[in-house]
Amino acid sequence: MSHASETTIQVLIKIVQVSAVGTNLALLHLMWAMVNGSFLRSRGAVMTALHLSGFTPKQIRRSWQALRSGVWNIGEMLGAWRDHVSREGCWQARRYEGYRPLAADVTTFWRPRLRGWKGKFYQALANRTMTGVGIGIVTEVGEVNGQRLPLLKQLIRPKEEENHDKGLQKEVLHWIKKNAEADEVLVYDRGTHVAEMEAIGIERYVIRLARNCVARRNECPQRQGERGRLPEYGHYVRPLARKGKKQEIAATAADVQTTFTFQERTIKALAWQGLVGTNRKAHPENRTFNIWVFHDPDYREPLVVATNLLLQGESVYCLYRDRWPVETLPLGAKQMLGLHRQFVFATSCCYRLPELALLMANVLLYLATILPPIPSAFWDRRPKKHPVAYAVSWLNAIFQKFSGGIADFEKKSRLQTIFPRGLRRIGAKNGLNNLFLTVSSPHC
Repeated sequence: MSHASETTIQVLIKIVQVSAVGTNLALLHLMWAMVNGSFLRSRGAVMTALHLSGFTPKQIRRSWQALRSGVWNIGEMLGAWRDHVSREGCWQARRYEGYRPLAADVTTFWRPRLRGWKGKFYQALANRTMTGVGIGIVTEVGEVNGQRLPLLKQLIRPKEEENHDKGLQKEVLHWIKKNAEADEVLVYDRGTHVAEMEAIGIERYVIRLARNCVARRNECPQRQGERGRLPEYGHYVRPLARKGKKQEIAATAADVQTTFTFQERTIKALAWQGLVGTNRKAHPENRTFNIWVFHDPDYREPLVVATNLLLQGESVYCLYRDRWPVETLPLGAKQMLGLHRQFVFATSCCYRLPELALLMANVLLYLATILPPIPSAFWDRRPKKHPVAYAVSWLNAIFQKFSGGIADFEKKSRLQTIFPRGLRRIGAKNGLNNLFLTVSSPHC
């Protein structure tokens, strides 16, 4: 067995060891079917993927039963995964002026034909809300040997009465407010506003704003003349110019102008400090924020972000850029592992299967970073370290042979019935020597 194969197996074992006896083995089989690409070939069918992985009918039934009604929690498995990464010491959190980025996002596994499901989320391609299973993702962002890599911290389900975009986003923000550490900064993309951050009470944030955003100064202007009411609102601040119906509205002069070098290109940064919302009256006790605009020569449109931290422009820019690794987890779970299409209908399965897929995507991202690159075939003379290439190369080089035994895993003597009566039940007993099947391959 190769070093990469042993590493993959041992990581999966450490993740499922926190589960109950019998359930851990069944979940291990299900995870193995995910990482070896069987869900890509089965087009999202769970039992077909387990069958393609070479498991017996008895093992397939156990895995399905563990997925649907097994006693396990994705939070405990995330804790075991994070402990394993921490003990190895390869992953290091990124820091900017003492702050660590905490990226958050909301992803949806679309189920347009799932009857009776109350979850409705906005689909940009369809330009309307569609039925889907929404999950909130919270990740820390670090690096392994200079390569940026996310580390899952929490997967959040929406409440039943608020199973939509705003409801799930609110759950994510409330969780971050309660559990974020003193040196962590929430980094969020479009879809939220400064007013929501202040209403929930997020202490540190860097969020993206629209190009036509408007704010006010937290200082009252002087009264014109001796008569009239004293002004209560500050002047408007428009970071970027815009065109109205008949005239062009100029941008407000910036309070700070600076430049810095990032990846051999010069970025111009503009800042407006001490701002409040447009509906806020000027008051010394108001919680203010700053708006930064970054003009990057590699992008056509400038980047507009808001933060309530007093940081340098380069730190704010790098903090926001570290939000993008959270996007790789849904991409890996859906496209790389093949879980964009699912055929489960019980409420527990509809949440558990996507959660396991997101966890396995994080595992593959990490393994693809720490393990040596594997060529996909003879023509791949300079293989690179990225999980997209590993999806094919691992299937040919690593997953051909999967054998071994784990003494800590025991099997339950009783197999629960999960099919209607009348179907033939296979009750052959397998010993620990057959814990992992050896999948035959012409390349072995």
